[in-house]
Amino acid sequence: MLAARGIGHSYGRRPVLTGVDLQVRRGELLGLLGPNGGGKTTLLRTLFGALRPLEGTVMFDGRPLEQLNPRQIAQRIAVVVQEPQSELMLSVADMALLGRTPHLGMFSRRSSRDDAIAAAALEKVGALGLAHREVSELSGGEKQRVLIARALVQEADCLLLDEPTNHLDIGYQHQVLDLVRSLGMTAVVVLHDLNLAARYCDRLVLLDRGRVRADGEAREVLQPELIGALYGVGAERTAAYDEVPQLLFRRPEGAGDDT
Repeated sequence: MLAARGIGHSYGRRPVLTGVDLQVRRGELLGLLGPNGGGKTTLLRTLFGALRPLEGTVMFDGRPLEQLNPRQIAQRIAVVVQEPQSELMLSVADMALLGRTPHLGMFSRRSSRDDAIAAAALEKVGALGLAHREVSELSGGEKQRVLIARALVQEADCLLLDEPTNHLDIGYQHQVLDLVRSLGMTAVVVLHDLNLAARYCDRLVLLDRGRVRADGEAREVLQPELIGALYGVGAERTAAYDEVPQLLFRRPEGAGDDT
């Protein structure tokens, strides 16, 4: 469905992505992992056209993304990113309805069908009871649910999420990712927590310094030696009660010493 072929990008003289190949299969939840500065968010922004790669091509359903205009992209790809507080002075219902924008003409007014789609999306994410609340008043987990609802209102084929668990407590982290998984959509999510990614994602892609270092299921990607080398920590792998691979970490030898 969504593919990156030989993607290269740089900021000035600093390369951020180099020869990245990525294939997102229909219906899978793919996690993008890697150390800070590895290129995760840059790749995600390239996948929905916010950045045009200096090299390579992004394909959507066999068609170069650059052949689609922004409105066409928004009808096919929904994006959930961290929202500046200044953009959250809306009711939950109005925030969800913003997802209909790609489907409305310049002078179109929302219809009862638009309202019904927004209500259904809010209900699906468990936020219909918040419809009349201000988004700025919500907890972090509630805000993420509303932003996901707005993405669903777009009726897109693919969902991209940039660190949706950022600043959430552990309970909300699991709730949000469980929600994303339950949607059954083709989705790509940038995550920092390797164990959460292992639990909820069908496939993981590990980026380091702009290159793909590993691509596969959690048991294939979360190799302690590789993770330890990339993140600079000691790592060992165990299995949770449901046999999902999980990592245990220890600080590097000598860390915190006064010598």
